Parts: sequence; structure tokens; C-alpha cells
Amino acid sequence: MHRTGYTLLLFALLLFGVFSSARASVADAPGADLEVSLITYGPGETYWERFGHDAIELRDNVSGEAINFNYGVFDFNESNFFVNFARGRMHYLMDAAPSGLDESDYVTAGRSVTRQRLALNADQTAALRDFLLWNLRPENAGYNYDYYVDNCTTRVRDALDKALGGVLKSQLSARAGGMTYRQQTARLMSAQPWLMLVLDLGLGPYADQPLNAWQESFLPMVLQAQMRDARIDNGHGSLQPLLQDEQLLSPNRLEVPPPNAPDLRLPLALAGLLAASLLVAARRWWPTGYALLGTLYLLPAGLVGILLLMLWTLTTHHSAWANANLLLFNPLAFVLLPTLWRARRGLAAARFIDGVIALQLLAGLAAVLLHLLPGVVQQNQPWLLFALPCWIALAWSLRRTG
Repeated sequence: MHRTGYTLLLFALLLFGVFSSARASVADAPGADLEVSLITYGPGETYWERFGHDAIELRDNVSGEAINFNYGVFDFNESNFFVNFARGRMHYLMDAAPSGLDESDYVTAGRSVTRQRLALNADQTAALRDFLLWNLRPENAGYNYDYYVDNCTTRVRDALDKALGGVLKSQLSARAGGMTYRQQTARLMSAQPWLMLVLDLGLGPYADQPLNAWQESFLPMVLQAQMRDARIDNGHGSLQPLLQDEQLLSPNRLEVPPPNAPDLRLPLALAGLLAASLLVAARRWWPTGYALLGTLYLLPAGLVGILLLMLWTLTTHHSAWANANLLLFNPLAFVLLPTLWRARRGLAAARFIDGVIALQLLAGLAAVLLHLLPGVVQQNQPWLLFALPCWIALAWSLRRTG
């Protein structure tokens, strides 16, 4: 959903200076001479491009100048970028560029480019232009990024809604969304299966709340689709379409994301049953293999638990808070590791291990019960189906050593 093409704040400073001194340009043209369009870019190949991107284009029909304003600039070289990213404190910037220059990068990359011309009146267009130029100032250009509620698309959406007097939010909030945050994330990241699984594992119940169309318009392609049904006052007491026309400027040449999120339940259930079967078989016929297989499960389980706990308690990634997967993957796994290797040598488990195993099984049961509660609950069935067979197999085999 983001791009890194320009020179961030320095470019914004220079660009704002050009706008301020221009005699005939987008910056000082009458609203009646300006044309507003939503530019939508299709998903790219890199993981941070998988959600797509968009921009607001302002075009001066007299001078011919066209400028794209977008909110998706970040810099990997920014001081402490990755530390801040891990803590959920991501600093993004707004910038602007001539439309042709801005769009050429996406055309070269094979990403689709679509222009939707919008029917704002002269006053609304001038108000939008003034807001965008104000927002482009160095002291206003930065913002704290959030994947779902404050990103490059929600900023574009909110700027258009502000110019329209709140009409867009009113209409979209009254429509049901099609998917949850989790489903959209899995759908768009399905081309990178391991990353998709990591994200799904790390998302808490926040990602499973039902969305309306306004909330789901955190995605460029959803906002693009919603524009086709939006209506505004035509100034004569009736409604007219917000969308005047739509033009595909450049077709997509990349693999298209699937229309629906993949169902992870069957593959993860099969993986869990396979792992459990191997553990039980190895416990009987291959003690060293049993210890190795158990370690391959328990070590990642403990590390994942620490990570999930840190995301909840030490970061502002609220989409990862209160993650019920902590009941399935947690640091209790580390306590069981020595017992695995004692079992390899035929040694009995320490007595307290039975209590640890019982506590973990109770945690698994609690995860199941939480999932069955009425209302909005975390949709972590795939991880329940994966983890529970493994824990049952480990519990049976470790207790057998006593």
C-alpha cells in the first residue's frame, strides 16, 4: 500500500515552493477550472505493495497541470525505522508529484492504474485543493500510520469526505462490508503463504470484527468500488452519482489476488494431525526422533508465545492485542523441553511436569471455549485445529514417561 519513490520531506518542501510561486497552476486555479480524480493502483509484487495504493489527482483544465497527492511515503533509512515498526510507531508522510511521473512508476512495474473522475462542485474542489496544500506543508505532512484505520487510503478517503461535507462517510457507514480485516489480509497476502500464516497467527480479535463499507475502505480497491455507488447532491434537491467516469489508464500485468481469503482450516488441521501422528510413532520406535520432533514444535511454540505477549503488552499494534493464540503457543512450552530429552534416555519426567501438561491442556480447552462464546470472537479455528492434536500427543507421550 506504500511506495518509496521520492525524496520524502525534501521533495515535499521543494514541491510546495513550486506551488506557492506558480502563476497558473493547480495551486491557484479557480475551483471551476480544477478536476478531481481518484487514482487507484493495483497490488504489486513486494509484500508492502500487496494492498495496492491510491492518490488524489488535481488537474487544471486551463494550464494542463496535473498533480497527484498521496499519503504512502516511508523511508527504510529513517532513524530507528525497524525498531519503531516493531513497536507499532510507524511514521509516514504525504507527498505530491506530477501525475505522469507518479503513475509511470506503477505502469513500469506492471501494476494497474485507474482514474475515476469525481463530480465535486467548484467550492468543494477548491476546498479539497486548499486542504491538500495545507497538508503538504512540512509541519503537517507526517502522520502515525496504522494498517487498518490510518493509512494511505483512509487519508485519501477522509480528504474526499471532508470536501464533500461528510456525505461519503454517511453513505459508506450504512453499507455492510464484505470481509473482515483478517480475511482481507489473508486474501491479499496469499501469494506469500508463510507471511500470510505469520500475519494470521499474530492477529487478535480486533481483526475479526464485522466491518461496514467505510471501514473496509482502508483498501484502495474497495474504495474504488464504493465510489461507483456513491451519490451527492446535485444542487437542485436531488442526487447524482459522485463518479463521472472511470478510465483504465494501464492494465494489470501481475498476478491478481484471489477474490476470497483462503480457508486455512483443512491444511492446518492436516498439518497438526500429521505432526501428532509422527510424535506418537517416534515416541515408540525412535526416541531421538521423538525428542527432535518435539523440540521442533515446542521451541517455536514458546518463541511465538513470547512474541505474541510482546505485541500485546509492549507495542501499539492493537490488531494483535488479546490474541487467544497465546493459549495455544506460550512460554510453558520451554518448560517441557528438558523432559523430551530425558525421555530419549528413558528417564522419567519430573513430577511437576504433569501439572505443566495439565495447565497447557486447560489453556487449550479455554481457547476452544473462548471461540464458542457468542458475539465477536477471534477466528483462530485453523490454529486450534493445528495446535490441539500436537498438545494432546505431547501430553500423552510425556505422561507415559512417568
